[in-house]
Amino acid sequence: MNEQPRPPILLVEDDDGHARLLERTLRRSGLAHFIVRVADGQEAIDYLSIADGAHDRERHPRPGLILLDIRMPRLDGFEVLTHVRRSAPHRHLPVIMLTSTDNQQEVNRAYDLGANGYVVKPVNIERFTERVMTLGRFLDVVELPDAARFRPTA
Repeated sequence: MNEQPRPPILLVEDDDGHARLLERTLRRSGLAHFIVRVADGQEAIDYLSIADGAHDRERHPRPGLILLDIRMPRLDGFEVLTHVRRSAPHRHLPVIMLTSTDNQQEVNRAYDLGANGYVVKPVNIERFTERVMTLGRFLDVVELPDAARFRPTA
């Protein structure tokens, strides 16, 4: 059986420490996906726009999943999620909110805007690591949509 390369995961996280810990822990969980990290919501939208028109798929591969923080500078996670769901080439991209915000109103808002999942990052480092390891194992076995399927139409 010829195995296709897995589409990358777009990690949208403004905190450098959280981003490094997330990436390292996801790798330790066995996650085989390449991770592209951007530092805020505007960078996420810019990356998605570049990936849509990029000729260099090595440098700007289309993601198969977005892990999205909520509290970020410039554009927050809700604004990014709204943009993704309104964008024809991205509206079917799975988006998992990965944030320290556990307010039920924000959880509800994320799902109302079209999030596919909502994972709270615990403050306790051991619980944080355990939760991210579980997420990584889940992401390693779940099938993501083919990123090429979301090509923009001319």
